[in-house]
Amino acid sequence: MLERSRAIVRKETRELLRDPVYLGMAFIVPVVLLLLFGYGLSLDVKHLPVVFIDHDRSPYSRDYIDGFIHSEYFDFIGLAEDAAQADHWLRSGRARVIVDIPPDFARKLAGDRPVAVGVTVDGSFPTRANVIIAYVTAVSAQYNQRLLSEYADRLGAGGGLAQPLTMDLSVWYNPSLESNNMVVPGMIVLILMLFPAILGALVVVREKEAGTIFNLYVSPAARWEIVLGKALPYIAVAFLDYLIIYAMSIWLFQVRFVGSFWVLSAGALLYSACTIGIGVMFSVLMRTQLAAMLITFLTTMTPAFNYSGFISPVASMDAVGQFIAHLIPATYFMGMVRGVYLKGLGFDFFWPDLLALAVYTVVVYGLAWLFLRKRIG
Repeated sequence: MLERSRAIVRKETRELLRDPVYLGMAFIVPVVLLLLFGYGLSLDVKHLPVVFIDHDRSPYSRDYIDGFIHSEYFDFIGLAEDAAQADHWLRSGRARVIVDIPPDFARKLAGDRPVAVGVTVDGSFPTRANVIIAYVTAVSAQYNQRLLSEYADRLGAGGGLAQPLTMDLSVWYNPSLESNNMVVPGMIVLILMLFPAILGALVVVREKEAGTIFNLYVSPAARWEIVLGKALPYIAVAFLDYLIIYAMSIWLFQVRFVGSFWVLSAGALLYSACTIGIGVMFSVLMRTQLAAMLITFLTTMTPAFNYSGFISPVASMDAVGQFIAHLIPATYFMGMVRGVYLKGLGFDFFWPDLLALAVYTVVVYGLAWLFLRKRIG
């Protein structure tokens, strides 16, 4: 009996070594997963982009700004010329918080009078918005401590204001800081990344396993006609899924929506075509349905979850994370979805994202066409 077991072991070992796909799944996939989650899944809240409007331009205001610049939690984006420029940076996601220093900042503090600093926070990421508020409060508290020490030296113990600097806080785009307004729109991106890609990953390879692929090989249909014919029904299914999810987000989950349905739908249609194309490409390349599904999941869902901005803004990632983020289509659609839902941004703002998705779509369908060889054997 042991001899027969050894024979089966030798046979399975030869099968494993003969198939590079299974061998790759055994050793490469765990390493890739660790790298993707290790670099992309970080719960640290650092590198928060902050922009200042300094109407005062005094040593007092520069000292206050230095408290942010020298903090590991903030990344100094720049000094905005006016409120319109700062608002644009906040809408675009380039900045997550605006600190507006009034023109009489130094005069009031030097005269032992209270002054309020305007703080505007992007509420698109509710958890991070709360953390931003806490960090800004901490920096302001440290500045207050320095001012109180100066007052004590100048006026004596008990002199000066108890709270020289206060914050005039406002939260934009998600004033109530409800997590549904972030999570549900983000789930649209993840769902339309995973399930359409998995469906597309089966359209060709299942015919390889069934042997019916030879009917396509000998048919008069050109390669591009085969790819297009395989993809179009599933693009329609994916877009119908989007419409259902959108309706549920508005009526069931009561998600805040201030943008254009048509802008969002145009992006969803292009994104669905792109994700189906990714699946079709892997379906052409792989020889088994299991391998096609696994490689599709590994290259779509995992990067989308970690790097698209679903959990944390792309701008807050390190250089490696931002590089990976710009290689996946989910990043471009994630920015569109949240920008349309919460900020009401339109085509004029998202044309670079739509262009990136269009280029990505052309590339994946082009590769599927290239690798689909009409031959017997």
